[in-house]
Amino acid sequence: MDFSQITNDLFIGTTPEAQDYNRLRDLGVRLVINMRFARGPHPDSHPEALSFLWLRTIDSPILLIPLSTLVKGTHIALETIRQGGKVYSHCAAGRHRSVAMGAAILIAQGHTPEIAMQLIKKQRPIADPEIFYIRNRILRFAQHWHDKRWTT
Repeated sequence: MDFSQITNDLFIGTTPEAQDYNRLRDLGVRLVINMRFARGPHPDSHPEALSFLWLRTIDSPILLIPLSTLVKGTHIALETIRQGGKVYSHCAAGRHRSVAMGAAILIAQGHTPEIAMQLIKKQRPIADPEIFYIRNRILRFAQHWHDKRWTT
């Protein structure tokens, strides 16, 4: 598992295997957001099982991540953080879909889209929030989130 800590509450990386779950628990992660389309999470049989949110998305400039998907993930992530947990967002490589989800969470926490993307890129150099179709989703999410006037 390759991951980066973006903030105290947010990690972004690649798909964790079942043997990685204890490491995530040790970091304080309580919610794992899976942005992969075809590979669901491995079961967690630990007595304090992690929570999983599988938001099936495709890394494609043609089939964009639905804003409703980013909103759903953001609301659940914010609730997890409010309850003292941390969030791990992942996709196959930790470069695009998980980055869009991470940026959405940061935006909902009060960051501008530009600062959210810069912070992710600084903490996770492999991340590519500037690729046109991911940047577009991040900017559209920010506008949608602020238009709805949701609060953190």
